[in-house]
Amino acid sequence: MISVNSPLAIAVSGIATEKSSLNPIRPRGYRNLGFRLSSQRFGLKEMELVRKVSRGCFSDRSGKGRMVEVESVDGEDVFDAAAAESKFFPEHLVIMVNGIVGSSADWKYAAEQFVKKLPDKVIVHRSECNYSTLTFNGVDLMGERLADEVLAVVKRWPGVRKISFVAHSLGGLVARYAIARLYEPFPKMESSSHSVNHSVQSLEQPYEERIAGLEPMNFITFATPHLGSRGHKQLPFLCGLPFLEKRASLTAHWIVGKSGKHLFLTDSDDGKPPLLLQMVNDSDDLKFISALRSFKRRVAYANANYDHVVGWGTSSIRRQDELPKINHLVKDEKYPHIVYIERETTEDLHNKASSIAGDQTTDIEEEMIQGLTQVPWERVDVSFHKSKQRYVAHNTIQLIGKELLVEF
Repeated sequence: MISVNSPLAIAVSGIATEKSSLNPIRPRGYRNLGFRLSSQRFGLKEMELVRKVSRGCFSDRSGKGRMVEVESVDGEDVFDAAAAESKFFPEHLVIMVNGIVGSSADWKYAAEQFVKKLPDKVIVHRSECNYSTLTFNGVDLMGERLADEVLAVVKRWPGVRKISFVAHSLGGLVARYAIARLYEPFPKMESSSHSVNHSVQSLEQPYEERIAGLEPMNFITFATPHLGSRGHKQLPFLCGLPFLEKRASLTAHWIVGKSGKHLFLTDSDDGKPPLLLQMVNDSDDLKFISALRSFKRRVAYANANYDHVVGWGTSSIRRQDELPKINHLVKDEKYPHIVYIERETTEDLHNKASSIAGDQTTDIEEEMIQGLTQVPWERVDVSFHKSKQRYVAHNTIQLIGKELLVEF
């Protein structure tokens, strides 16, 4: 079934309309239309200076529709110039994470689209802590770096209240690790409401879940190998040939280091299960599933064809027999590259769990699917069949935002 509204177009629909009473301190670097001011955290006088100088840089004093990029040692923050001029800053922080051998530049266009469509709502941070060959260091180390980077960004913007993640390819696994590190349940504040309200509240969770101290809203991945890349045509350019898939599992770490071991599930540090298998359940110190569940929405974008790097099943978190049939793929008039949308509910999860309860043959991929589908996902299948960029679909899927966000 194709939705009239694109999932990515409503990816930040949970953004609150109320404004914060806090006036955040401006970050270190402030750049607009070639002008850049670098300093430490600004005081009131310095902030006023920035306002006056930046006003002089605009032909339109409102600054409406002008992008501002803030450079720092851990990436770039993108927001609207008008928001920079106003007393109140946007409250929703969107973290964008690149894939293997990528960088923050991969998300430059998408970041600008988010800010153009939601100028008074979002601050977009393009992560830079894992770039180029640093993406060979393994999902765990990259996840730790991303978690530290997010904490630094949140500290820079004390006015933000909500957080979303948008990640491409390997970046989706890194983001899943990072949110587990950043996850915290906080006790709910006691309400002075009437006893009737209190009895209703007592049925709810006794705590509020936070990611880096913020309210988690959307967790969105593009062509992410959630189930790894081992076997089952999860690395399409190997054509599903068993001997090639086996050889790739044994040699991937020679090319992409520890990340290769994680992707092909050949890591066994200290006799523990592969990391990606560990990441489908909560552990004592890292709450992987609780962190995912804390987000109001989880969306997995997947290429239905022409992605030679990440298979359809692993990026959409489906079993091979659950993939939509080709004759069921339908082109949406508004978003021609979207061919199928599936919205999973908690009831759907219970029905699936019941149907496989009697199956005693659970391999590692099945175990990961069962773990990740403890929470409902929205799945958006994409096809670039008629596009000139179809042969680089794995990277092209990042650009789909230019169509989706226009309708936001």
